[in-house]
Amino acid sequence: MKYKLEWTYKIKGIDRVVFQSDWLEGELVLQVGEDIEKSGKGFNLIYHDERGTEWSTKEMRKLLAEIEEDPHDLTVYFDGGFNKATHQAGLGAVIYYKQGKKKYRIRANELFDDIDNNNEAEYAAIYFTLNLLEEMDVHHMICEFKGDAQGILMQLKGEWPCYEENLNHWLDRIEAKMKKLSIDGRFTPIPRNENKEADKLASQALDGKVINSKMQVI
Repeated sequence: MKYKLEWTYKIKGIDRVVFQSDWLEGELVLQVGEDIEKSGKGFNLIYHDERGTEWSTKEMRKLLAEIEEDPHDLTVYFDGGFNKATHQAGLGAVIYYKQGKKKYRIRANELFDDIDNNNEAEYAAIYFTLNLLEEMDVHHMICEFKGDAQGILMQLKGEWPCYEENLNHWLDRIEAKMKKLSIDGRFTPIPRNENKEADKLASQALDGKVINSKMQVI
């Protein structure tokens, strides 16, 4: 999650002026805020996060210390493959995140039965990623979901209507799970060639090859 710092600056003989920073990473915005406070030239410091919550410098220190040990800065790639002959779906998920001072990647897939079409497979893949996030104890976080199923992502954003009853069922399940975990989802369509990892995992699931791995990345 990124943060924006707002503070008041006063010059002798001039009315107070309010400044705002760009959106910055947590450690950097706190460093800037502490430098401003030490200079004695800025006051009324307020930190805003992307969810609209406001924090003081003291609260930011505590927040970042708590977040440090939890998974954060989450980006999820998903894909759903569909076998029309068997009505099975291969679900693929790749999760990038930070924990402590390190970055990690989780790769996982699953074979899912009783799927009617490829669109339903994509929805099932998103729900699969949410189950993985729940297993990681992710909560009260912003999470970016990336996939090449533009229509599905636009429906999740609420910008396109969804008329199919079975897909609305998946929408309800996804929204309920995100509410339970207090996840603020950001949905970003990407080209298929940028989603190769998740696509491969979905195909491997359909081929009967189960993947579940975690590794540190640079």
